[in-house]
Amino acid sequence: MNEKLQAFERLLNIMDELREKCPWDQKQTIESLRHLTIEETYELAEAIIDNDLTDIKKELGDILLHIVFYAKIASETNEFDITDVINSLCEKLIYRHPHVFGEVKVKDDEEVKTNWENLKIKGGSKSILAGVPKSLPALVKAHRIQDKVRSVGFDWDERSQIWDKVKEELGELQTEIEKQDKEKMENEFGDLLFSMVNAARLYDIDPEIALERTNRKFINRFNYLEENTIKKGRSLQDMTLDQMNEVWEQAKKFDK
Repeated sequence: MNEKLQAFERLLNIMDELREKCPWDQKQTIESLRHLTIEETYELAEAIIDNDLTDIKKELGDILLHIVFYAKIASETNEFDITDVINSLCEKLIYRHPHVFGEVKVKDDEEVKTNWENLKIKGGSKSILAGVPKSLPALVKAHRIQDKVRSVGFDWDERSQIWDKVKEELGELQTEIEKQDKEKMENEFGDLLFSMVNAARLYDIDPEIALERTNRKFINRFNYLEENTIKKGRSLQDMTLDQMNEVWEQAKKFDK
C-alpha cells in the first residue's frame, strides 16, 4: 500500500512542477485537454483489442495523467482538487454497492446492474438513459442504450426472438430500397443496425470490437491483394473483379 501511495504522490508532485515550469502545461485548460483525452481513450481501446498488456499499462498511465491534470487545473480556481475527485468516487461506489457495503442481497450481476440503475434514479437521474453521453459514437451508444433499458426489464423474453426482429428490419429496408426513397432507406438501415447491435448484446458480443476486428481483417486481406499483384507487375485498376477475387481467396487462406 505504501508503494502505491508513494507512486501517486510522486505523480501529483510531477504534475505540480509541470504546471509551474512547463510552458505547454501552463497553457492547458480543461477545454484544451478534451480532444487529447478522447484520443488517449481510443488508444487504450485499441490496446485492449490487441490484448497488448504493455500498451494497456502505458495508455492507462496517459489517462491517469489527464485525470490528475484536470483536477490540478480545477484546484487553481478552488473548484475541486484530486482529493474531491477521489472522495466523490468512493462515496458513489459505496452508495451504489449496498450488496457489498450494506445489507442488500443480490443473486447475480444482472441484479447488481438493476440495483445500480435504480439507485441512480433515486440519486437524481431523470431517466435510465440520462447517463448515455450524447457524443458517444453511434455504435457504442446503441449498445449502451440497449444495455441500460435491459436493466429495468425492457428486453426480449428469449434472446433468439431478436432474429425475427432482424429479419423484419431487413425486409423493411429492402422494401424502401426498391422505392428508392433515400430518407426512408436511411431510417430503415438505422433500424437494421440497431437490431443487429441488440443481437450482439444478447449473445454477449461487443459490436465495436467485432466490427474493428473485421476492419483489420479486411485491411490485412486487401494489403495482401495489393502486395501480391504489385509483385507480379500487375495493377488493380487493370484487373477484373474475378481476378481480384482469386487473390482475395488466397488472402483468406493466408489469414488463417
